[in-house]
Amino acid sequence: MTGPQARNAYLGAALTTFLALVLDQETKLIVAQKIPFHGEIRVIPGFFNLVYIRNKGAAFGFLSGSEHGFAPTLFLVLTVIATIFVVYLLVRNIRKSWSITISISLILGGALGNLVDRVRSGSVVDFLDVYVKSAHWPSFNLADTFITAGGILLLANLLFSPQAFQDSPESK
Repeated sequence: MTGPQARNAYLGAALTTFLALVLDQETKLIVAQKIPFHGEIRVIPGFFNLVYIRNKGAAFGFLSGSEHGFAPTLFLVLTVIATIFVVYLLVRNIRKSWSITISISLILGGALGNLVDRVRSGSVVDFLDVYVKSAHWPSFNLADTFITAGGILLLANLLFSPQAFQDSPESK
């Protein structure tokens, strides 16, 4: 892939990443403005609420209640490292397939969305609350959704189109 095709791949990656980041940050801002901290809005009783919580831990609240002051710094550093790795993956694979480019761009946009939160406040805004009766999935946000969707798409590429990950003469 050269010339206009390569330019379009980079443009598509940048646009996908930017849209994921903006959608994530805008929804978090709206939630923070419209829902009181620890408040909730019932959307589908018995299944889905909008809530406003701040997660100082990792995914699904892991270590969010840690008494150790290192947790926010640790998760900030890990998020930066993961984001750098995702950028590396994107640059290395951007010319291989549009679906690989989109999947990695979604992961990058989500990682950047959570990174912005961690840099700004030391925690991540979570607001999507899915549950069945009293069994709640840990609250999450759009960044987490983009990371998960990108990961699933990337896995599907790996399982169903493994040749897309092979280096070809035109991808170098």
